[in-house]
Amino acid sequence: MSFAHPWCLWLLVLPLLLGAWEWTRPGHAVRLPFDHGAPPLGHRLRRAVLAASLLPALLLGTAILIAAGPQRSTIPGATRTLKNIQFCLDVSGSMMSPFGDGTRADKAVQAIIDFSTFRTGDAFGLTLFGNEVLHWIPLTTDLSALRLSAPFLKPDRMPRYMGGTQIGKALREVRKVLLTRSGGDRMVILISDGESADLFGGVAAQIGGELAQDRITLYYIHVAEGAPQAEALEIASLTGGEAFAAGDPASLREVFRRIDAMQPAKLQPAIPVRVDHFKPLALAGLLLLGLQGAAAFGLRFTPW
Repeated sequence: MSFAHPWCLWLLVLPLLLGAWEWTRPGHAVRLPFDHGAPPLGHRLRRAVLAASLLPALLLGTAILIAAGPQRSTIPGATRTLKNIQFCLDVSGSMMSPFGDGTRADKAVQAIIDFSTFRTGDAFGLTLFGNEVLHWIPLTTDLSALRLSAPFLKPDRMPRYMGGTQIGKALREVRKVLLTRSGGDRMVILISDGESADLFGGVAAQIGGELAQDRITLYYIHVAEGAPQAEALEIASLTGGEAFAAGDPASLREVFRRIDAMQPAKLQPAIPVRVDHFKPLALAGLLLLGLQGAAAFGLRFTPW
């Protein structure tokens, strides 16, 4: 056991002096006739009364120990390593195409929300892109931000300049966002249904190299029929991620489950911390207080 205010322990001299005085102090200066008589229980009763007279000193010592702030070391459970996950969602007009019983955009948003719910403890952000890039939700561990923003993530509510598909521009902007996070792993989940012309001419290899250098892993989900764009697949492979094709809502959910399995939560040992430890001293104080009250009913010297 340690103490938050160890200097208070010097005050323990006071109960020690009080106890020594109670044990050694002389009796009454005025002698009465019964002082010369033999007590019925002899020295045993005297020792019991003297012991009871030490209870106030013990209570004072307990109060000083409590005021000193008793603490103990404890090791909490292993903590989860934070993973910064930035969703990059295509909101071009083609994302309004039918996809199961909804649209590609609706099912993508729902899959994002579902994915975030079983990765509690990670930080999530959302970036919307078309021909331009809009950082809609900053990285946060507040999962309600994704859920509450869902009604506003429909492509038909976006301005006209969000109508195209420029994956390269979006990835460069997302990279800037993730670089602001100094702690935790970094991951991008890109969801799109089209091809991006700004990845041609070796740009894909350049972007993939930049992401890999910054230890940012990219997972690309192609929510349409056919295979993912070769350049997007190249970027994902350079960063240690993968590209998936999801032609229906069930496949989309399965892709997110696979990504979750490929990126398991990492646990790191916790650092021992000191916490307050008042319980033993509080119980001791209550016990001494109870004994003091019981002794006051008769186990004490008469006041005359």
